[in-house]
Amino acid sequence: MARKPQRRQRHRFRVRAAPVGHPPGTLLARPHAAPCVVRVIAYGPDAFVEQTVRDAAELEPLLRQWAVTWVDVEGVGDVDLIARIGRIFGLHALALEDVVNLHQRAKVEDYQDHCFIVSHIASLAEFVSTEQVSIFLGRGFVLTFQEGKPGDCFESVRQRIREARGRLRRGGADLLTYALLDGVVDGYFPLLEKLGDRLDAIEDEIIARPAARPVHHLHELKRDLLCLRRTIWPLRDALNGLIRDESALIGDEARVYLRDCYDHCVRILDLVEIYRELSADLIDLYLSSVSNRMNEIMKVLTIFSTIFNPLTFIAGIYGMNFRPESSPLNMPELSWYWGYPFALTLMFLVAASLLIFFWRKGWIRTARGPLDAQPGSDPRPAGR
Repeated sequence: MARKPQRRQRHRFRVRAAPVGHPPGTLLARPHAAPCVVRVIAYGPDAFVEQTVRDAAELEPLLRQWAVTWVDVEGVGDVDLIARIGRIFGLHALALEDVVNLHQRAKVEDYQDHCFIVSHIASLAEFVSTEQVSIFLGRGFVLTFQEGKPGDCFESVRQRIREARGRLRRGGADLLTYALLDGVVDGYFPLLEKLGDRLDAIEDEIIARPAARPVHHLHELKRDLLCLRRTIWPLRDALNGLIRDESALIGDEARVYLRDCYDHCVRILDLVEIYRELSADLIDLYLSSVSNRMNEIMKVLTIFSTIFNPLTFIAGIYGMNFRPESSPLNMPELSWYWGYPFALTLMFLVAASLLIFFWRKGWIRTARGPLDAQPGSDPRPAGR
């Protein structure tokens, strides 16, 4: 028995973690939220330190000692730890509430002494899923909060800090923020390549044999593309705000790199729109293929019916119960010696004449175009 395709869990409406009536800035842990794991990388032009922190009090010496301190928190289940980190770095309570209440829209909020950025990491298994990444940019520090799902697009940034590659170790916290955002945005390119491969496979399957199975996959793919569009569109606006708005936390050098990140985001959004249009075209292709296939079937059945109609007429005439001995006009050919071969020959000639007529009209053959010409022949009309 065929296995039914798994249905994805649909979230048409997102609800806030804090119940109605709680004051703004209330931090409440979501059910099944991952526990917090705090990793710190503090660095300067000549050295760096990397460690896992168990107590938030260990962050203050690192913040005073190093030029840039990056605190990466994986999991948002421990709201007490998140609140202590917020007090150490002076984070706004409303921003911390957005960190805990996931599924926020990508945005940028300026709180004078620090900047709060919301973005999303996308991953692809059976379907596209997103993970919220909250970034705080301050003077000499960067904080990132992840949901704690498998997969991390920041490992390449950590490796660049360890190996002192590029400008990252010589730059400030704004350059590190750019690198993190660039890792988030560039993570969409391999995902879109996989979705493009799925589109190609669905297209080949629809052309080869239209069926309901590729259409089901196509609807799943359209839903994935819609999810990506809802994620990328506000992120593009957020990056544009970082570039245009004046902020003492973002230098001119970082703005140049942020413009490149914004350009990548626009390219991703263009690809998403192209894939959405292509998926809509594939649905039209499927409907056209089904309609053409049905038309071909109906054409064959109509031709058979047209051929057998006169044969049925002839057989019906010869099947009438008239007695030739009663009258010379009552079907004298019934007593003719060659009557039966004559009837079969007449039926054969009528059927053959109809087939030849249909062939000359092009109803039972495929019209040949210039691409179907024989090798070496010139498909253009003579005289050109």
